[in-house]
Amino acid sequence: MPALTFLGHAAFTVDLTRATLAIDPFLTGNPSAKLKPEGLRADYVLLTHGHPDHLGDGIEIAKRNKATIIAPFELATYCEGQGASIHPMHIGGAHDFPFGRVKLTIAVHGSGYPSEQGMLYMGNPCGFLIIADGKTVYHAGDTGIFYDMKLIGEMNRIDLALLPIGGNFTMDIDDAVKAAEFLKPGLAVPMHYNTFDIITTNPEDFVKKAEARGVRARVVEVGERFTV
Repeated sequence: MPALTFLGHAAFTVDLTRATLAIDPFLTGNPSAKLKPEGLRADYVLLTHGHPDHLGDGIEIAKRNKATIIAPFELATYCEGQGASIHPMHIGGAHDFPFGRVKLTIAVHGSGYPSEQGMLYMGNPCGFLIIADGKTVYHAGDTGIFYDMKLIGEMNRIDLALLPIGGNFTMDIDDAVKAAEFLKPGLAVPMHYNTFDIITTNPEDFVKKAEARGVRARVVEVGERFTV
C-alpha cells in the first residue's frame, strides 16, 4: 500500500514496497517546506515540468541518492547534462519500472527554467499516473482543467488524485472540483496553494465543494504521512 508524505507546494514522497519516489521536490526556497533536501531519500525523482518550484532540488537529490530522474524528454535531457541519471519519457508514454508502472498525461501549463542566458526550454509539462502496490496515484502537475481528465478517470481506477487549487498559475478551487468530478478518485487531495501570496486560498473550501459533488476529499498538512 503506497504511503505518501506531503512536503509542501506540489512536492510529495511516495513510499512503495520496492522504491521511494520523490515528486517535484521543491524544498530550498519553499516557505512551507519542513524538510531539507539533504534529508530526503529517494530511488526515483519524478519531475512534472521545469519551473523552479517543481524542478526544485530534484537534480541535487537525484545525484546524492544515485536516483533516476523520470521526466519529459527535454527536461530529462537537461538534468542529464547536470550529471543526473535519467529515464526520459513523454506524453502518453508508459513504462514498467521495478516498483510499478508510470504513465505521463498531458498538463495544460508551461515548462521553462530562468537562467542568465534567458528562459531555458524544458519541453511539455506533464502529470503522472503511478500504478504500484495495487493502487493508482494521479499527480496532475501544474495544470488548468482539461476535458481529457474525464477520459483519464474512465480509463483508470484512480485511488488518489493530487490536484492544484491555488489559481493564477493553475486551476482554482472550482475548476479543481470539476476535475475531481471527471477523475472520480477514491480520494482527492489539494496541492499547490498558499506557498506564495498570489496562490492563497482555503483548501477546506475545496474539500466541502468536492464532497458536495460526491468526491471524497481531505486536506493533508505539510509533513503529514498518509496511505492510499
